[in-house]
Amino acid sequence: MAARRSPRRREVLDVLRAAPAPLGVAAVAERMGVHPNTVRFHLDALMAEGLVESGAEAPSGPGRPRTAYRARPGMDRGGARGYPLLARMLLSRWASADPAEARAEAEETGRAWGRLLVDEPPTQPTSESPTPPTFESPTPPTPEPPTAERAAARLVGLLDDMGFAPRPEGASGPGGPPARIRLEHCPFLELAEEYGRLVCPLHLGLMQGALSGLGAPLTATGLEPFAEPGFCLAHLGGARTAEQKGATPR
Repeated sequence: MAARRSPRRREVLDVLRAAPAPLGVAAVAERMGVHPNTVRFHLDALMAEGLVESGAEAPSGPGRPRTAYRARPGMDRGGARGYPLLARMLLSRWASADPAEARAEAEETGRAWGRLLVDEPPTQPTSESPTPPTFESPTPPTPEPPTAERAAARLVGLLDDMGFAPRPEGASGPGGPPARIRLEHCPFLELAEEYGRLVCPLHLGLMQGALSGLGAPLTATGLEPFAEPGFCLAHLGGARTAEQKGATPR
């Protein structure tokens, strides 16, 4: 990352970017006034970062062609990112709208993303795949909707992948779906503290959309932000209730 890149390594990169043509190790070392081995060390690191590429120079005489280096074209992808600031800017615009309308849009956005995150793209044929017949091609069977238990497990897995540290609890019986999911970490914590009226409905909608996309017989009926100092609490229930009532957080 650029933020951790040493001044010497940055200088090597700057020399390559300023050069009109690729440079060999000796040429870079001469321009910097350092030993070629120092340049080689930093070039190897820059190559590993994907910032520099190498190639053989056109031979100018007998002997083995030299390796020359150049900076990859394009903006440096290292360095700091400002995604939290970008999110705050977008949320502040959303927050200036009518509260009920903004909340509804946040939930619907979450639902759309939830469906997208559980949607499995169709398998693409490869060159090694046999060509399917053009006649009497069988229609693939429609997959059965998952049980409430499996759908809840998929939701817990999705939340875990996203960094929510979910802990299902309150199952009605052995193997049954949980009634609640305790969320012991929030990957959007600072944004949720500032714009909870938008971020929390977005998260609720995401859980609803994921379960809807799975064709599950249950949904997220509510989300209690910071139900306790150490966690939020998502409630699960029948899908019919959420569809008819809009699933407002508890």
